[in-house]
Amino acid sequence: MDFTDQRLSYEKGQLDQQSVPASPFELLNAWMNEAIAAQVPEPYAMSLATCGADNKPSVRIVLLREITDTGIVFYTNYESAKGQDIAENPNAEALFFWHQLERQIRISGSIAKIDANKSAAYFQKRPHDSQVGAWVSQPQSGEVANREVMEQTFEQLQNDYPADSQVPTPEFWGGYEITIESIEFWQGRANRMHDRIVYTQDKSGTGDAAKWTTKRLLP
Repeated sequence: MDFTDQRLSYEKGQLDQQSVPASPFELLNAWMNEAIAAQVPEPYAMSLATCGADNKPSVRIVLLREITDTGIVFYTNYESAKGQDIAENPNAEALFFWHQLERQIRISGSIAKIDANKSAAYFQKRPHDSQVGAWVSQPQSGEVANREVMEQTFEQLQNDYPADSQVPTPEFWGGYEITIESIEFWQGRANRMHDRIVYTQDKSGTGDAAKWTTKRLLP
């Protein structure tokens, strides 16, 4: 299939380096709220790229569950392929792409597990069947003979933990936070003259005291 003649002109917005806020988190929250208001399907879905000791990059979609003062949080199986990558290499990137708004956000940073109590609190907020389903993946990304095996395991777990009971939080499941070191905001423009503003953290400050510098990148 040849897509060389398929083109769109992006003309829905602009991004001015002189008017962006001092903190990237203010702009991140604003863009996320605008995506939600525009009813972008699952605007919190992001591509997560990791790379383990084998130096082979791997990417998949995960769901953002929190924007903190220092980064972004998602939840997954610690024994998954991504969990193995993270254990071997704490560097990761995440990418949001909202076609309806002609925007991208690219996040780079270091990744680490969050507090176990916070993970357990979130796990207990999930729908009951999603909690049960988490126990089926031991480990996530592991090979299974067929779907029937998965469904039988799920049915057995539903019997073990009926709808009116509490499903224990698995030790192999929980949250990660990507502490943001740099974040790029991309706004599509006409003639491929896109606006790209990247924030980079000044290492002389941390947490709430962290300072950020901005620069414009060529499209």
